[in-house]
Amino acid sequence: MDALKKNLSAAAAVFLAAALVGLIVWPYKRTAILILAILGLASLAVHVVLHWEALKRGFTRRSFLYSGNLVLVAVIVLAILGLANHFLSKHNYRADFTAAKLHSLSGQSVSVLKALKADVTLKGFFREGNYGRAAMENLLKLYAYHSGHIKYEFIDPDKNPGLVKRYDVTQDGTTVVEAGDKESRITTTSEEDLTNALIKATRAAKKVIYFLDGHGEGTIDESGDDGYSTAKAELEKLGYEVKRQTLALADRFPQDCALLVVAGPKKDLLPNEYETIRGYLEGGGRALVMVDPETPTQLPRFLAGYGFRLEDDIVVDTVSRLLGGDYFMPVVSEYETHPITERFGYATFFPLARSVEVAETKPEGATVTELAKTSPNSWSERELDQKEVKFDAAKDKQGPIGLAAVAELPAKAGAPPASGAQPGGAAPPKPEAAEKKTRVAAIGDSDFAKNRYFGVSGNGNFFLNVANWLTEEADLIAIQPKTRTPRTVQLTPAQGRLVFLTSVVVLPLAMLAISLYVWRRRRTL
Repeated sequence: MDALKKNLSAAAAVFLAAALVGLIVWPYKRTAILILAILGLASLAVHVVLHWEALKRGFTRRSFLYSGNLVLVAVIVLAILGLANHFLSKHNYRADFTAAKLHSLSGQSVSVLKALKADVTLKGFFREGNYGRAAMENLLKLYAYHSGHIKYEFIDPDKNPGLVKRYDVTQDGTTVVEAGDKESRITTTSEEDLTNALIKATRAAKKVIYFLDGHGEGTIDESGDDGYSTAKAELEKLGYEVKRQTLALADRFPQDCALLVVAGPKKDLLPNEYETIRGYLEGGGRALVMVDPETPTQLPRFLAGYGFRLEDDIVVDTVSRLLGGDYFMPVVSEYETHPITERFGYATFFPLARSVEVAETKPEGATVTELAKTSPNSWSERELDQKEVKFDAAKDKQGPIGLAAVAELPAKAGAPPASGAQPGGAAPPKPEAAEKKTRVAAIGDSDFAKNRYFGVSGNGNFFLNVANWLTEEADLIAIQPKTRTPRTVQLTPAQGRLVFLTSVVVLPLAMLAISLYVWRRRRTL
């Protein structure tokens, strides 16, 4: 009996600890956990009853009072910490100290999230064990941190076949983005794809981009080096619809055109095509015109009416040779101030380009801005028929040379609207002519956006940024992937031995010596 009384407290501790471990490790074994908890509480109650007199005497001891005060202070401190933790959990702040900001969202994504006006629900269909779930969950936590309108949940397809059928999910790792009655989905865990999926789901209508066809341009359906299939795919990822358009055979301009892309025609446009495009722009239309050097077109004269000056030249850049290109592939690493280049800091390469600069005379009310200029080591070569290219100060123009520019000017009053019925038959709003703006971008090269060069450095991002500005979709983005910079420390053998001795031998011995000194000192007090 005495042994039982002595060990009741230990038995109570064992039973309660076993119940707690079972609750954490095997939560589904509820019966066994409940039995262990009851045995522990019963043992503790019997121990208190059998030792009540001893406990009463213990309560009156001075040591107990001191211990009680200590416990009370500990409880108060824990309560303060609990309240502080609760407050901080509701008002948390994140800071990313990595050099490449690997654990932060880009400024473009944050702008999109801050602009959300209604709740957006994201459903991630990830099987148990899918490694992509952790990456997506971390990403969604960042999105929810920046906007209270982001709501998300994860669904195991194997355990929820009804939801899988309802959302027609066919691939593990699919994330469905819902905003009202609109929906978009992705199968990756990248910030760029997720942000663009949010934009698609919250956007009023899908805009259509037309690539002019019929003059020897590269086509959006061609997957070879000279096609624009990559540009088309990237534009579609941003939520655009991309089509081909042959104006020579059309009886009228497409009414749903948000942007017309003239991508380096090899043959000149017909006079009626120029008139059609001019009428479209006068009504507030948008056009991206890429003109290659040494092509027999009237596009330079046409663009002069919007404040651009295109010389009959080829831009030569000696810096390109240092970066692996030839002299006829000018490189741009610094840009003029403009919304297109505001958050853009990547080099772009323009294979075989001509100059595009601001004309001395511009249309009334027009604002023309150069976007990209070459280095001072470049020049505009005006003698195109010579065998050896060299700078001639009397004929050529020393760099920097402009390669791309944009113009914005008021639409003409009384001109037909640039776009009519929207997809789905809904009539668009009719802005006043004074509020409608015409936007035109001119680039002296069409190769930089072709499949062969689209992925080179910032070429693709620059093309997409220009298209987004022209269509007034500045929140659509092309986020440059973040890279992890290797951060290794190179040590000499002597430095390695010094670090080993310091961390493994000297510091532990120092701590041991201090401990022995404190122990001996306390014994002498």
